[in-house]
This record gives sequence, C-alpha cells and structure tokens, in this order.
Amino acid sequence: MAAVEIRDLHKHFEGQRAVDGVDLSVDDGEFVVLLGPSGCGKTTLLRTIAGLEDPTSGEIRLDDQVVDRDVPPRARKIAMVFQSYALYPHRTVYENIAFPLRAVHMDGESIEEKVRWATGMFDIERYLDRYPRHLSGGERQRVALCRAVVREPRVFLLDEPLSNLDAKQRTTARDELRRFQNEIGVTTVYVTHDQVEAMGLGDRIAVMESGQVRQFGTPHEIYEHPADTFVATFVGLPPMNLMERADGLSREGQLVGFRPEHFLPREAFAEDEDLRKLRYHVRRVEYLGSERYLYGRLEGHEEERDRPIVARLPATLRVEIEGDRSYEFALRADQIRYFDAETGRKTDSPSGGAAG
Repeated sequence: MAAVEIRDLHKHFEGQRAVDGVDLSVDDGEFVVLLGPSGCGKTTLLRTIAGLEDPTSGEIRLDDQVVDRDVPPRARKIAMVFQSYALYPHRTVYENIAFPLRAVHMDGESIEEKVRWATGMFDIERYLDRYPRHLSGGERQRVALCRAVVREPRVFLLDEPLSNLDAKQRTTARDELRRFQNEIGVTTVYVTHDQVEAMGLGDRIAVMESGQVRQFGTPHEIYEHPADTFVATFVGLPPMNLMERADGLSREGQLVGFRPEHFLPREAFAEDEDLRKLRYHVRRVEYLGSERYLYGRLEGHEEERDRPIVARLPATLRVEIEGDRSYEFALRADQIRYFDAETGRKTDSPSGGAAG
C-alpha cells in the first residue's frame, strides 16, 4: 500500500485548466473521494495519478517515489476501475479477472488461487464461466473490481464505478465496496458527482470545482462547516439556504447560511436555547413520507422571492403547517454559518472575522 502526495499539480488542455494547482495528501490505507460537478477536473486528476495523463507541472508521489512523468502506469502498481468497467466481451468472467495476471506471466496455480479469492470476496464465483453480456450491471461492476484487486495494487483508483447501477444496486454496492476496502486496506481514491456516495464512502472528501479543491475534510467537516458558498450549496439535499441580506443575523458584507433541517417551527426548540427567530411565509409543502419539505420566504425579504428558503421537517415533528401562511420559525445560533459576500469564503461570526 502507499500514501499519495500531490503537490501544486496542473494539467492544461489547449489553454483549459482542467487541474489548476491541486495539493492533496492521501494517507496509506485511506479512502478519499473526489467530489464535484461534471467538468470540475476530478477524472483528469485521477488519470494523472494513474499515469494515463502527464501533468503540465507539479509533482505526484507514491510514498517517497516521484511518479509524475518518468514512471509508466504499469510500474506504479495502480489499479483503476472505469465507469464503463472496460471488460473484454469475448472473454469469460474468469479470463477477464485472470488477464492482468497472465500479462505478468504468473503461473496457472497462483492465478487460479487469486481469481477464486477475489470472486469469493465479491460473491461471484458462480459466474466464472459466463460472458459479460450475460451479467447485470452490478455483476459486471464486481468483475471489474475483482480484476483490479487480483493485481494487489498499491493504490486503487475508481472513476464513478457505480453510476450505471440503479438506486437499489448502488446502495448495496456502496456497502460492499466499503467493506472490501476495509478488509484489504488498500489506499483508494474514488471519483463521483454523487454526494450521497461521497458522504457514505469517504474517510475524507475533496470537493472540486473548476480544477481546484475548494475544501478537503471529513464528511462531517464538509457538511457542517463548508469552506465557501460553493461547498455549502453543492453538498446537502436540499442545499444550504443562503441569504444576501439577513436583518438581525449578519452585518454588511456577509452572507448567511443555514441547513434546511435546522430551520424549524419555534415550538420545536426548548425555551432556554439561544435562538434567532424569523417569520417564515410558507408557499408550498411537499410530503415525502419520512419528512416534509417547505418552500417559502422570510417576511421582509421580498427581493429574494426567486430564491426560496427551504425547511426540512422530520415526520416525528407533529406540527401542522399549511401553504400560503406565515409561521414563527427559529434557528439555533450555533447552526448559522457566515460567508463573505464578495469572496464566498466562510467567516467566523456576524462580526465578519476571518475563519481559521
């Protein structure tokens, strides 16, 4: 296994900065997720680590070895699983998994042992004689993972490997993937645009946008303490509410942010809590079974009519809420986040001091 160190990495394509000054450290055995929208540079960064792209500048280290230019992909002992799985359609499952072992001239008995070990881990031993076209999406995904695992890589790179699965399969596959990674302890870098995958899988998450890492931290840090308004609104469903003017909550030059699940009717809070009370005009209510989404605006903020304020109420909160009515809602003071109105970067408090 290996730690991955990325220092001031740049990758440009005909003037486009696909990766623009990325610094990232992945510890030995850690599961790190690169999260961001399409075109943010996460796949290019992954391919550069693998050696499939040469960086324009910067440095990539696996442990103490610099590998950014002179070390070919095979010599890096990195295994990569692509979104398409890239299985050979004319080869059986067994032959697909055994292929990288035959390429390094491993003896037949050792190949048999490794294939049986990997397919047992992912519960696909019964498919060894089948061809990829006879497998479901989830089964093909497991074959691709097995083929990568048998190489005993130092680093495991995964490029949206679950995106072709349906919602139920994705949930099961996430659990299997995390269990597998815990068992073998291989350093893993995983690319996705799906925040649920990122939050559920990653020890740490690097949120990317426009070729840069906007924040790198644990799922809790990313969600509870976003570094800027991009992270605040990209992570979270529904995203964090942002207000450009919040009377009584902030000072000039600040944005105020709060999560929908923290914005609740006044009666949901204890009397002795430090609260910020607001009049909330509810326009529409969505009933989703386990929770309700409310869409509306704060009274006195009619200019932000095109940007609804969302509240997320759990089903256990038995408060009657109807559309086209106003209610007293509240926030705990410690659940409000502050951002610089010009830069979007977080600040500590309503005083506007810079965050540490």
